[in-house]
Amino acid sequence: MSQNQETATPVTKPTQEVVRKPKQDRPPDDDRGTWKMSRRGFFSMAGWMAFFGFIFTSTIGALRFMFPRVLYEPPSTFKAGYPQDYVIGEVSEKYKDDFRVWIIRDVNGFYALSAICTHLGCTPRYLASENKFKCPCHGSGFRGAPEFGINFEGPAPRPLERLKITLADDGQILIDRNIKFLFEKDEWTNPESFLKLG
Repeated sequence: MSQNQETATPVTKPTQEVVRKPKQDRPPDDDRGTWKMSRRGFFSMAGWMAFFGFIFTSTIGALRFMFPRVLYEPPSTFKAGYPQDYVIGEVSEKYKDDFRVWIIRDVNGFYALSAICTHLGCTPRYLASENKFKCPCHGSGFRGAPEFGINFEGPAPRPLERLKITLADDGQILIDRNIKFLFEKDEWTNPESFLKLG
């Protein structure tokens, strides 16, 4: 053997690169188009949203106080037509819905009866066939002719109220709902609680 052969290096196989395959149970991460948030980021965002929500509602509340709530009610005084428009013995319900008032004419004149139950403020109905006013809420009953408005059944503690009734300058009946006359105080005899036609 020659010396050259002894010193020759042995021939080795080329090394192969190791390629790792992704795990089969999880697809490779693809962060394109997704948005992730940490717990700290979530609570931070929730805190800011709560803060701005509070500022917004406080501002709305402050602006609301600058514009007071106005309750539009019908006027307390109103004209109810001419005396010749009413029939003797009739209970007129013409103004019951708008003003909560019945206008009653008898042989001597007129009076205005408040259509507000003295129990809890409901609006009674006039039942002409039974000659009484009947409250639909709790069953209070008030007499018809000739004792219009006197309570006789149910929980109502007192009779219906009469209202001020006069003649206006133009000859129409004028009713003032702010001035009331109570039976239990013997105010139904007050001249303003009855419009006498002479």
